[in-house]
Amino acid sequence: MRRAHPLRCLVLAAGASRRLGRAKALIEVEGVPIIRMLVNRLQDVGLNPVIVTRQELMLDIAQTCQESTVVVNPTPDLGRTGTIRCGILHLISQRGGERPFRLLLVPVDRPGFSVETVHTLSEQNQCCAPSKDGRGGHPILLMPDDIERIVAEPDPDRPLRDLVDPVYVPVDDPLLHLNLDREEDLIGFES
Repeated sequence: MRRAHPLRCLVLAAGASRRLGRAKALIEVEGVPIIRMLVNRLQDVGLNPVIVTRQELMLDIAQTCQESTVVVNPTPDLGRTGTIRCGILHLISQRGGERPFRLLLVPVDRPGFSVETVHTLSEQNQCCAPSKDGRGGHPILLMPDDIERIVAEPDPDRPLRDLVDPVYVPVDDPLLHLNLDREEDLIGFES
């Protein structure tokens, strides 16, 4: 088996949270903002995630995650794929153009994965995502060819599912499908 490419990580926190009405990244669970909880979880497995957000959240997120690099997507409302692309371009520029690398994408509104799931994904050498009960979840692990397709994609609103085809890796996370989109999604999750 060939050696796996280095692993990088992006936390996607640039959404406007229109349906929820407040910044998902800053919602507290047991007194800890979700963005901090996710960064802690990723650091527990040796990752140093870069957070991609929108201008109005940048200061709050930077104060909450002081050791993390926070990148601002200047046009987050154009689409999530544009936010991913913004983060990838930052990673490439900060590493002197170092390629190839694998990339773990962690949407802030999908916090139901475990440290064990991150370990499982990080051991993979293929585009993959966790699954439970036959349904895919997050985070998603991208391979270098997936990253190249995203960077080359001119439409920032093109769905990621049109650009990548992950293999599903079964996991046991009971909250894997948690999607923080509306107030009712927070019941039992938020403190």
